[in-house]
Amino acid sequence: MNSLVKTFAAAALIAVSTFTMAANGPGSKAAKASVNLTTADFALDHYVAVTTEGESAGVEQLFAEDFNQKIQAFNAQNHSREEVIKSLKKQKGEKLNCTVSTDIIEESADYMVAKVTLKFENFTKTDVVTLAREGNDWKVSKSINSYK
Repeated sequence: MNSLVKTFAAAALIAVSTFTMAANGPGSKAAKASVNLTTADFALDHYVAVTTEGESAGVEQLFAEDFNQKIQAFNAQNHSREEVIKSLKKQKGEKLNCTVSTDIIEESADYMVAKVTLKFENFTKTDVVTLAREGNDWKVSKSINSYK
């Protein structure tokens, strides 16, 4: 009788937790961190934090659906939104040992082009970033990287 009560209690606990997870859904807002991307400056600051400081909150929110990244090097590379997000999530918490500077190249009410320069000990990475307003938020739509 005692083991039967424990079995029913365990089944009830599993059922309650299953219903709770189903009510929240797999992509619930409670599970995802939201970041403030209401201005181009906020979005650019968050992009720098994500790419240089290992920040992982709001990574999916930051990039436009049609985002792509080009790397201008000995052999040019292109990366999709999904590839970049996956790579950035793997770097969670890792801070780059570099100095960062940002310069706004062009800005309007609906887009911004900025140059993010990362100076490492032996080389410099330049990232030209295009941000665009999508509804009430700003998103990174393109990134072109070069190295010296």
